[in-house]
Amino acid sequence: MIEAKGLTKRYGSTLAVDNLSFTIEPGRVTGFLGPNGAGKSTTMRLILGLDRPTSGSVTVNGTPYAKHRRPLTEVGALLEAKAIHGGRSAYNHLLAIAQTNHIDKKRVGEVLELVGLSARAKQRAGNFSLGMGQRLGIATALLGDPSILILDEPVNGLDPEGILWIRNLLKHAAAQGKTVFVSSHLMSEMALTADHLLVIGRGRLIAAAATSEVIELSSGNHVRVRTPNPDGLTRLLDDKGASVTRVESDSSLSIHGLTIEAIGELAAANGVILHELSPVQASLEEAFMELTEDAVEYRAPGTAGDGIPT
Repeated sequence: MIEAKGLTKRYGSTLAVDNLSFTIEPGRVTGFLGPNGAGKSTTMRLILGLDRPTSGSVTVNGTPYAKHRRPLTEVGALLEAKAIHGGRSAYNHLLAIAQTNHIDKKRVGEVLELVGLSARAKQRAGNFSLGMGQRLGIATALLGDPSILILDEPVNGLDPEGILWIRNLLKHAAAQGKTVFVSSHLMSEMALTADHLLVIGRGRLIAAAATSEVIELSSGNHVRVRTPNPDGLTRLLDDKGASVTRVESDSSLSIHGLTIEAIGELAAANGVILHELSPVQASLEEAFMELTEDAVEYRAPGTAGDGIPT
């Protein structure tokens, strides 16, 4: 378990993390989301003792990371995949870490096999592609068979097979009762992988909820209706207090404020023929953009919210 209480970090006049409190529980994959500059990397560094908090505290399994006698058996982390000695082979890179942390060297071969690098074990890590470097970084995180995994953008550089592999790896780790904390900007992947989400912006907590709950709160969720009598149905829906938008591209209606059951019963009771009645769920990306609309630090021209049509 990871627990933060009032975690705050200032760099001079910059407030990177602002009174952040959260609990990352075992047995599930927790996705860590936020716009660029939200404070995600700083938060992860604070968890791992790489930075000291200005105030507040954070513990892993009830103890600050730096006070664990064998930290790699408690927490496995991937913050920067290329933080390796480029002249060493993948095997020797892992062996050096294992020997300095009293980990049996047979574990080196096990994790190389697990991440699919056994055939490249003797190759210099400095010549690895981005995807291979990611796999080696993940192998390093797994080396001590820790109860907590902290991974920053673990799918960077991975091909589709690799992305599926890391998704299954994280889910399997959570199913074993491990605490899995993973940050990513890939909303589609987080929607498939994360059971729970922690969303921050400008260093502050925005949301901490199940992935399904975050999506359900989005205004993008609506009911889609096609009918030969859109005007008549719209009048009926207006009387019930629903919000109706006409979608000109396919002559459908987008309805907010009434359940799909209520819409169907209303249409049936008034003899309105329906050609389609279907729920439309917002994507995690839509929900995320809505949640963080006021917390975006860097916005490029041509993106929603800057007054330029997209």
